[in-house]
Amino acid sequence: MTAARSLEVFSETVQERGTEAAIAYLNAGVPHRYTAVYRLDGQILRNVILHDKAGEMRPEFLESVAMADSFCQFVLRDGVFRTDDSARDTRLDGHPYQGVMVCYHGVPLMDNKGDLWGTLCHFDVQQLGLADDEFDLLQRAARRLPAYL
Repeated sequence: MTAARSLEVFSETVQERGTEAAIAYLNAGVPHRYTAVYRLDGQILRNVILHDKAGEMRPEFLESVAMADSFCQFVLRDGVFRTDDSARDTRLDGHPYQGVMVCYHGVPLMDNKGDLWGTLCHFDVQQLGLADDEFDLLQRAARRLPAYL
């Protein structure tokens, strides 16, 4: 029997093994290839942590992304952003990565003063959904994670 995935296990993981292990824990429960933390730096989002199920080195194009080219901009504007298939998502019509980065599920990260720090997200180049309980875990983890970044 598999143990239920929980915020408590996420919290224990980040405390005992660090942020990269905690991001890997989040990624283990979803079909997405990538789970990442991006930090807001003016009009650029800089990758702080990237977990890749394929175990490859971080591609250069994911190191930093202009705000205007990122799906993270919608997280920062709207509080969350979910798309299972960006090619068919009319909210993204005209976006340079529509249909390129196919699925994206992200939430904001706030600093200890309540100011926007960045984003926590799952994404992939193929069409994938995200179960509501995993999205809820992502949101709750985002409230705990900034203390460790």
